[in-house]
Amino acid sequence: MPNSLEAARERRVSQRKQYESMGDAELVSLCAQGGALAWEVLVRRYRRLVYAVPHRAGLDADRAEEVFHRTFSKLALRVQSIREPGRIQAWVVTTARRLTIDAMRERKNEGQNESEEFLHNIADGKPGVSDDLELLQTQHLVRQAVLELPASCRRLIAKLFYYRDQPPPYESLAEELGIPIGSIGPTRSRCLKKLLAEYRKLEREG
Repeated sequence: MPNSLEAARERRVSQRKQYESMGDAELVSLCAQGGALAWEVLVRRYRRLVYAVPHRAGLDADRAEEVFHRTFSKLALRVQSIREPGRIQAWVVTTARRLTIDAMRERKNEGQNESEEFLHNIADGKPGVSDDLELLQTQHLVRQAVLELPASCRRLIAKLFYYRDQPPPYESLAEELGIPIGSIGPTRSRCLKKLLAEYRKLEREG
């Protein structure tokens, strides 16, 4: 029994990694087919982005939590009819904004001051109101662009830029990746050019 449980756990981890590497359109398609793990990955992918909207608007933790749950509840009801699954980011952001506006108006009706100008600004996503949201959107596009790169580029970029204050020495990097030390610089340059191209492609599509 322990071995079978461990095997099942390993299969789930492997499948999660597979889903995490997918683009939005493919992941949404799996969610529409009832894939529970695909749904878990999709929610995790956009969790911070959705929470950024009510938090940036000044809503408290309880109201932000409500916006989060209502956003994904609406998505769960409509995931099978999403016309452009590759643009799910725009869908969740728009939905979170609308629900945030509703929550802010409810707060105003409860006697707390809320200017109509501020409500209008967050509805339009104007600068000064959605700076945090735009940063998270940019970070998301970068992560998506990295997923489109060849495996060798993904590994190199992860080692150079992810979770580090300083990049590792080229000597240890060459040993870890199993490549000549003299090829790291040129490979890094090519991978960054590919990353920029993928980012701009996603930006145009989004």
